[in-house]
Amino acid sequence: MTFKELGLAEPILKALKEENYTNPTPIQEQSIPILLQGKDLLGVAQTGTGKTAAFGIPILHHLYQGISLRQNKRKVKALIVTPTRELAIQIGESFTAYGKYTGLKNTVIFGGVKQAKQVNELRAGVDILIATPGRLLDLMNQGFISFRDLKFVVLDEADQMLDMGFIHDIKKIIAKLPPKRQSLFFSATMPKTIVELSRKILGDFERVTIKPRQATAEKVEQGVYFVSKANKTNLLVYLLEKRPNDSVLVFSRTKHGANKIVKKLGQANISSAAIHGNKSQTARQKALGAFKDGALKVLVATDIAARGIDVDDLALVINFDLPNVSETYVHRIGRTGRANASGIALSFCMAEERPYLRDIEKLINQQVPRLGEHPFMDELSEQETTPRRPTGRSKNSNSNKSSNSSRNSNRNRNRNRNRNKNRNTNSGSSTKKD
Repeated sequence: MTFKELGLAEPILKALKEENYTNPTPIQEQSIPILLQGKDLLGVAQTGTGKTAAFGIPILHHLYQGISLRQNKRKVKALIVTPTRELAIQIGESFTAYGKYTGLKNTVIFGGVKQAKQVNELRAGVDILIATPGRLLDLMNQGFISFRDLKFVVLDEADQMLDMGFIHDIKKIIAKLPPKRQSLFFSATMPKTIVELSRKILGDFERVTIKPRQATAEKVEQGVYFVSKANKTNLLVYLLEKRPNDSVLVFSRTKHGANKIVKKLGQANISSAAIHGNKSQTARQKALGAFKDGALKVLVATDIAARGIDVDDLALVINFDLPNVSETYVHRIGRTGRANASGIALSFCMAEERPYLRDIEKLINQQVPRLGEHPFMDELSEQETTPRRPTGRSKNSNSNKSSNSSRNSNRNRNRNRNRNKNRNTNSGSSTKKD
């Protein structure tokens, strides 16, 4: 199937052609026809499969079909709510690209920056509003946003919004929306909380679930290194020095950890930058922009900040810290191997993180390949990396038996020597034993 066969408006097809979009991905192929019919939708597909286009293209089509460019002031007709600033900006860029010939206008609002510029854009009028929950609710309460003309609402990355504690904000926002609307839920995972929320918000909805052959990006080559906490940075430097020309995204579990990694890499003369919630929006966008342009090869991110990272040809993702939430692993490695590209995802696992690894492997229903020796192996790492011997007899069983016999003989000899030495000491004898 091609996008042309979906019956989309000509200006949208022209823009998609310029973006080199010819054939829709599975989530797009199944979702777009449903949304063009005006039905509500619950869409589930792993990260990197094209969910933004799956909801963005039909919204643009509907709005273009009913647009009146001679209207005195644009009204918000479509709302997309998403968890992070980076993801909101990315979605805004996608709507701009897909709708460049439609005459429709979109804007993005998020927290962490002064609201004046965003308010001015809202006053000028917009057709499509992309927003993070906190700033959206704030500007709604100040009276800068009206949803009287709203026709479409999308909750994107709904699972992540709930994980980040936005559930109460989402319910407050939904309560202000007109009841007659087309509602869309899109998510990479579908926990029970999302299912329960969707039943309350969606009307008579269709469900599209794209199940890959495995729970992680199919074209991502995975591997895990067992390494002590003290040697994680050394191993990271070692791997980065072997791939100096590759774009590498490094995940840290904490903001402090991300800053520390950047400092340690700097000491090894490896240029990098960190993005996380404590960084200003200007700093985050500067670092992300340099990473996307290739001027910066290593970006260190926390999970919340990374949800909006979409970089072409991202070669390598490194989990410096394994996530304690298994689904997060899927999101992380989905930053590489996007669409039709391939990629590599490597993880560092110290002793305390092995339960996290077991949970991840249970979720993705496969064992993450154990990688071989590296210069910073310790005893525990070697035990994990070295395959266990089979319990049955092998062709080396005689040599093993001989080796065990020799060790037992030496152990007995030492025990007897110590016993004789103690006996001589107790009796006061100084006679040497031949």
